[in-house]
Amino acid sequence: MADAGKDELAEIAGFGYERARDELVNVVKMLEQGGMDLDDSLALWERGEALANRCEEHLAGARKRVEDALAHAGDDED
Repeated sequence: MADAGKDELAEIAGFGYERARDELVNVVKMLEQGGMDLDDSLALWERGEALANRCEEHLAGARKRVEDALAHAGDDED
């Protein structure tokens, strides 16, 4: 079972922003619907956390690229 978790994290690590976001939206919907047993709910929650972290990684990378571009644009003005 631990290997399945590692495989899932490796899979999520390869997701683009849009895919991770879309899957996170689905995870939230499923959790809101309820009706799952505790183990399934926890596994889904953990997947949601991994997807949210992946989205944050993409957003941090985009933020860095914008900051770098703005810094270089400021250099060009001198």
